[in-house]
Amino acid sequence: MKPLIEIPEALVIAKQLKETIVNKRICDVIANSSPHKFAWFYGDPIEYKPRLVGKTIKSVQVHGSRIDVNAEDIILDLCEGVNIRYTEKISNIPKKHQLLIKFCDDTYLYCTIQMYGGIFAFEKGSFDNIYYKMAQEKPSPISNHFTLKYFLNLFNDVKQTISTKAFIATEQRIPGLGNGCLQDILFAAQLHPKRKINTLTNVDKELLFKSIKSTIAKMTNLGGRDSEKDIFGEKGRYNVIMGRKNVNQACPACGNIIKKASYLGGSIYYCDSCQPL
Repeated sequence: MKPLIEIPEALVIAKQLKETIVNKRICDVIANSSPHKFAWFYGDPIEYKPRLVGKTIKSVQVHGSRIDVNAEDIILDLCEGVNIRYTEKISNIPKKHQLLIKFCDDTYLYCTIQMYGGIFAFEKGSFDNIYYKMAQEKPSPISNHFTLKYFLNLFNDVKQTISTKAFIATEQRIPGLGNGCLQDILFAAQLHPKRKINTLTNVDKELLFKSIKSTIAKMTNLGGRDSEKDIFGEKGRYNVIMGRKNVNQACPACGNIIKKASYLGGSIYYCDSCQPL
C-alpha cells in the first residue's frame, strides 16, 4: 500500500502535534525546496514564508484524513501522502523536503512527499476546495454523529451496482477512509471488495457499519497502522491483516490463502473463503 494519511493516522498525528508544536512561534519557513510534480500547494509556495513566519501555532484539528495546523489567521492543511515529521535536531532533516518549518525554540517540523500530497497554507475562509469542505462538513466514523441511520442513508444516493470498495473508499462519502483502511474493514465484515452493494442485506450493512466504527477505533487506539509512521518516524502498532505483506499467507480466520488483485485503480487484498464474492 502507498503511504497515505487516513483517518487513524490523522488522529494520531494531530494528537502528537498538539503535544509538541502548539504555542510555538514560527521563525523560518522553506517551501518547495525540492520540487515534486505531485506536491500540491496553495498558490505560489514562495509566499509560504511571509505567510507563516511570526505566527504562533494555536491549535491542531482533524477533518477526515486532513490535518489542519492553525497558525493564528493562517491554516496549514496537510493531506494525502504527506509524511509529517517533528525533530529537535537539525541533523535529522533530510536534504530533500517539500516543507520545513523552524520554530523559535530550535525545533522543526518538516514534510516530505513520496507519491503525492497536499501542503496548503491559506488565510482562514479562503480555501475554496470541494474536498476540503466535504471533510469539514461530514462526520467522522469515530464520532457519535456517524450513526447507523446516517450510514444507511449513504446508500440512497448512489448507483446500486457499485462495489463495496467503490461505496466506502471513493467520492469522499466517508472523508479520510481510503483503500488502506478499507481492506481490514471489509475483512471484519466478511464482505468482498468487489461485491455489489445491491446484494447487501440489512444485516450485511449493519455489520459493515459496526466494522467501520470498530476497525477505525482499534487502528487509532494502537497508534495507526503498522504500514504508516507517526511524526517521530515510528510505525503504528495495528498489524494490518489484509495488506501487501500478507499476500499468499494463511488467512488468520480460516487458513485459506490471502489474495491480491488490481481493482479500481489500486490493489485489493482478501480471503475468498471469508469474503465470498
